[in-house]
Amino acid sequence: MALARAWSVALIGVDGTVVEVEADIGAGTPAVHIVGLPDAALREAKDRVRAAVRNSGRSWPDKSITLGLSPATLPKLGAGYDLALACSALVAAGAAPGERLANTVLLGELALDGRVRHVRGVLPGLLAARRAGLTRAVVPTSALAEASLVTGVEAVGAERLDEVLRWLDGEDDALQQPGEYVPADPPRVDDLADVVGQPEARWALEVAAAGGHHLLLVGPPGTGKTMLARRLPGLLPMLSMEQSLSVTAVHSVAGMLTPDAPLITVPPFMAPHHSTSVPALVGGGVGIAKPGAISRAHLGILFLDEACELGPHKLEALRTALEEGEVRIARRDGVTCYPARFQLVLATNPCPCAPPRDRDCTCTPDARRRYAARLSGPLLDRVDIRVRTRPITAMSGVEVNPPESTAAVRARVLAARERAAARWADRGWRTNAEVPGPVLRREYALPDKATALLDRGLNAGAVTARGADRCLRVAWTLSDLAGAARPTADHVSAALEFRDRRVA
Repeated sequence: MALARAWSVALIGVDGTVVEVEADIGAGTPAVHIVGLPDAALREAKDRVRAAVRNSGRSWPDKSITLGLSPATLPKLGAGYDLALACSALVAAGAAPGERLANTVLLGELALDGRVRHVRGVLPGLLAARRAGLTRAVVPTSALAEASLVTGVEAVGAERLDEVLRWLDGEDDALQQPGEYVPADPPRVDDLADVVGQPEARWALEVAAAGGHHLLLVGPPGTGKTMLARRLPGLLPMLSMEQSLSVTAVHSVAGMLTPDAPLITVPPFMAPHHSTSVPALVGGGVGIAKPGAISRAHLGILFLDEACELGPHKLEALRTALEEGEVRIARRDGVTCYPARFQLVLATNPCPCAPPRDRDCTCTPDARRRYAARLSGPLLDRVDIRVRTRPITAMSGVEVNPPESTAAVRARVLAARERAAARWADRGWRTNAEVPGPVLRREYALPDKATALLDRGLNAGAVTARGADRCLRVAWTLSDLAGAARPTADHVSAALEFRDRRVA
C-alpha cells in the first residue's frame, strides 16, 4: 500500500481542527518531505520519527516519502503530530495494518528512542475530534487521565511507539486503558477568620463573592489587603462540569495540568507579579499566541497586588477583556481567541511612600494624585466595588470577638448565588455581574423611589451610565444576600457608596 492516512488535531487557542495526515511512498531518491505549513518543530519531525521507528525495532522505508497535513492552509505547530506521522508512514509502506487508524486521532511527540512524550492541549484536541466524529484516541500515558474526561471518545494511552504498532497489528492489550477517575481533594483555602478587623472590607469581599463583582482594595501596607484577596476563592462555589472543562482546556493549552489533577474543579486564582509583561498578562508569543494570566484565571480570580505599580499600559490592556469576557490576540500565524471571564481584584497603596498611617505620609498632593491616576477612570468605571482598609489601632478584643470564618460567610454567599442563578436561569447567566444593563433597566426596572439617589448621581455627573448599570447589579446582589425579592432604596444607596471615588 503506497498511500495511508491518519488523524491528528491542530489547536488555535482552545479551538481545535482535525488534521488529516497522509503518507505517500513513491519512487525516487530516499527522502522525507513534510507539506502543509509546518513550523520549525514539525519540520524536524522527520528526523525524530525516523529514529523512533528504528529504535522501536521496525524498518524505516528507504524510499521517497511525502507526508501531507490537511487542511494545507492551516498552520501546523508543535511536535504533537509525530505519532500520526510515524503510523501513517509505516502503514503506507505496508509495515503495519491501517484498519485501526480509521476514526482514531493520534496525539503525541516521539523521543528518539521511541517513547511517546506528553503534549499540550489534549483535552481541547479531543473535544475537537469528537465534534468531527472521531471515536477513538491514542495519547501519551501521562495525558490519559486528561483524555478520559472527554465522553464519547475511547481514549487509550501509549508509553512507546512499539506499543502503538503492536496495537495496530491487533494486540488489544498493547495500550493502557484509563483508570477510574478519582477527583483530587480540593486545595486547602485560608480562613477568613485570620483577618483582623476590617469589617467594611470583609463585607465588600462577601458582596463581591456573592455577585461575581470586581473589587478594589485601597489602604496602607499591613492592613490585610492581600490576605483578604487570597481568601476570596474559599467563598466561591465549585465549578460545574461544563465550567471545569472550559477552564481545564485553557490550562491544558498552557501546559499547567498534572496527571494527578487532570480536571480543575475549583475557581483558579492567578496572582501575577506587578513586574509582569503585557504578553504574560494578556497572552502572546511568536506564531500563535499562548494564553496569559487573564485567560488562566477564566471563571476564577485575577488578583493584581500593587496595582498602581503595574503601569497604565498593562492595566489598560484589561479593559476589553473585562467587558467582553474574552481576549483576541493577533500574531503572525493568525488571530487567537481565549476565554477570559474572570473576577478582577485590585489592591494598592494610597500613595508612593505608603506609610502605615495616612498622617505620616510625606507625599505632596500632586504626587498622590499622579499615583492614584495610574488607575484610569475607564478602568475604575469597570470596578463595581471600591473599599478602603484601615490601620489596626488595637489588638485587644480580637480573641474575645473573633471574626466570622470562611464557612459561615460562604454559606451566605452560596445562598445568594442560588437566588441569582434561579432568577437568571432562563437566560444562561449565573451571577448578577453578568447581567446586561438594558435587562436590569427595562425588564427588571426598579421603582423611581428606589433609584432616586442613583438618578441624582447621574444628573450630577458623579456616576456614568456604565457605573449606574454596575450599581444596579451590586444592588441586586445586596438584595440576594438580604433574602429580599428585589432591591430597595437602601440597597441602591449602599451600592452607590461602594463606588465612592474618594477611595481611589
